[in-house]
Amino acid sequence: MPLRFDDTLETVLAGDLRSAVGAPLVWRQLVDLLARGRVTGEERAMEVLESIRHLVPLPVRAASARALDGTEPPAALVRLLATDELSVAIPVLSNARLETHAWIGLLPALAPGARHVLRNRRDLGPEVARALESFGPSDFVLADQSAALAEAVPAQDGAHVEQAAVALEDAGPFAIADLVARIEAYHRERDTGTAKRAAERARNFRFETDASGVVRWVDGVDRAPLVGLSLDLQGLPGGSRLDGVAAGAFRRRAGFSNARLTIEGRSNAAGDWLVSALPVFEQVTGRFSGYRGTARRPRPDERAEPVRGAPVEADALRQIVHELRTPTNAIAGFAEMIETQMLGPVPEPYRDRAAVIRAQARELLGAIDDLDLAARIETAALSLREGKVALRPLLAGIVADLGELLTLRGSAVLLPDQDVFVSGDRRAVERLIARLMATLVSATVRDERIRIRFALDGEQHLAIAIDRPRALGHYPGETVLGIDDEQDGDETLLGTGFALRLARNLARELGGSLRISPDLLTLRLPAATAVAPEQAQRS
Repeated sequence: MPLRFDDTLETVLAGDLRSAVGAPLVWRQLVDLLARGRVTGEERAMEVLESIRHLVPLPVRAASARALDGTEPPAALVRLLATDELSVAIPVLSNARLETHAWIGLLPALAPGARHVLRNRRDLGPEVARALESFGPSDFVLADQSAALAEAVPAQDGAHVEQAAVALEDAGPFAIADLVARIEAYHRERDTGTAKRAAERARNFRFETDASGVVRWVDGVDRAPLVGLSLDLQGLPGGSRLDGVAAGAFRRRAGFSNARLTIEGRSNAAGDWLVSALPVFEQVTGRFSGYRGTARRPRPDERAEPVRGAPVEADALRQIVHELRTPTNAIAGFAEMIETQMLGPVPEPYRDRAAVIRAQARELLGAIDDLDLAARIETAALSLREGKVALRPLLAGIVADLGELLTLRGSAVLLPDQDVFVSGDRRAVERLIARLMATLVSATVRDERIRIRFALDGEQHLAIAIDRPRALGHYPGETVLGIDDEQDGDETLLGTGFALRLARNLARELGGSLRISPDLLTLRLPAATAVAPEQAQRS
């Protein structure tokens, strides 16, 4: 049987570990193999990663960290990436799943900014939360401004505090405006950029394999996406692949022509190819030594390329929202320093101003998370775990988190007395219900009550019926999904329509649905246990 490029650690380590081209290639392959549990010698692989990290450019390390979404990297790999620069650490820390003792052991090695990422997660458990709290005020000090802040906020002088608060007010919009400008530039240049990348793609290349069918030499395109790949690439989901024509010929040591090869990624080798090759035998012994071949782009009448436009745009959006998190977290941390007087006494007006800024930064972080979630759904990159989720305590926690908003609105949420269970990923279920409830509570008015009821919907699903706020009654049926304009009275950051569409799409990912009627919103999710109808309908 031919050797696949990722079957063993030895295959990867056979490459050049110390060159500017080889080190990034080995890094990407090892990180992916470790994250997917396909390396038996984990300790050796980690040693190699640590030894070549200084040879791998930061953008490559960050891209490899973002690519881990949907995998479950081992604790050693999480530690290696989480202790790197923030652009590498953030995507890993946002999604990694470790045991409680592993998180607690990792915390002292993290930078303050990295620990701040974990503070925004709600699934790490109370022991990890207490461990995070033990690090105290030092985590909120911005490293590049700590000296200046120490001088700017003396205990006996509040004038400098005013300057710091005003500076905080000014810094945030500039950092965010710069990233917003990048988003707009991306949309302006998207079409021309796509055409330019297509024009720059190579049209043909030559290659040679060893006796195992593994590509060892390439000429005419970027080597990185090809070297180390095998002629037996069919059936590798989400990766580069070659159809069965080449695999069948390889087993017979025969030549082949026009086998279809697809190269993933954004290099000049990306896309579809037609590959032809002949076997090579040693002249003296007659032993088979590999293949030599060529590849060309298919003509229009030969093409079978899938449409890739939307996933590429969603991937670009995910990268941008990762970059948005860093300055937003910094703004929130700086505001909390002023509000809690970590660096000295602060006059009450500036503490109030800092509290407003911190609240707005948290709202922006929520919007960033929503955009990231929407992009994951678009690219089918959402990682879901099967589990059993108790709804009553989950709803109680969400309503408690919405306490300030409910007080501001003068409204209330009435929960059912009984508990029921749904089947699905706990984090996804919590995120779905939290975003849905926050959107509905934002639309309530004084003295309005939102009642929640549980009921069976067939044998396999549980229905969560939620009263529709009166303010949304102006939008018949599902036209409420189109509320995105501030002039329509929409007060959420990304729009009520966006939040409801996101909830609907996430419900579908969980195997359920969201139905909107004149008086109710009905969220259907897979039931984990049978519930007696009289019990489920009691409220």
